[in-house]
Amino acid sequence: MSLLQELCENVIAGNAPKCEALTADALDSGLSAADVLNDGLVAGMNVVGEKFKNNEFYVPEVLIAARAMKAGMKVLRPKLVEAGVEPKGRLIMGTVKGDLHDIGKNLVAMMMEGAGFEVIDLGVDVAPDKFIAAAQEHHAQIIGMSALLTTTMLNMKDTIETLKSQGIRDTVKVIIGGAPVTQNFADEIGADGYSADAASAIDLVKAFLP
Repeated sequence: MSLLQELCENVIAGNAPKCEALTADALDSGLSAADVLNDGLVAGMNVVGEKFKNNEFYVPEVLIAARAMKAGMKVLRPKLVEAGVEPKGRLIMGTVKGDLHDIGKNLVAMMMEGAGFEVIDLGVDVAPDKFIAAAQEHHAQIIGMSALLTTTMLNMKDTIETLKSQGIRDTVKVIIGGAPVTQNFADEIGADGYSADAASAIDLVKAFLP
């Protein structure tokens, strides 16, 4: 088994110390940072995403795999910067104002990172202005909003309305999710996309970005 296959397998197995060591070994062996990222870490998380989608993996396994991937990224990130490797896209993520739930949002953020995207996670209770300021500061292509309470869902609409009022609605895609959120609600408030789970959210983002 090659170093990259081994790295991929250990991401799937969620072995963080081994992922960190194998990432360093792969770089030491002369493999490029981009190859280690795409054929090792991202390849592993792609399998995890598929298994999650097919109900072969559940939230705990995904979180453990994401932690292993992050251990590898800790070693790899400086090399990626050095080599000028750009992420596939940049996302701003957060739970909307008034809502303090973050498990689903964290899961999506981890899986997005695992798929090769850069994620700027604003945390919970995020006001519309904060989403927009972060999107502009980081030149993000996508804003992802989460809500678990029906009472906070309308704050998603406020963010979209604020984007419109500032004349920048067409510069960024807006995707939404969370237990009470539906495709109908997404259509109603003018969001670009809705996802019922983390694995589908990745497919959605990939469809939006070239």
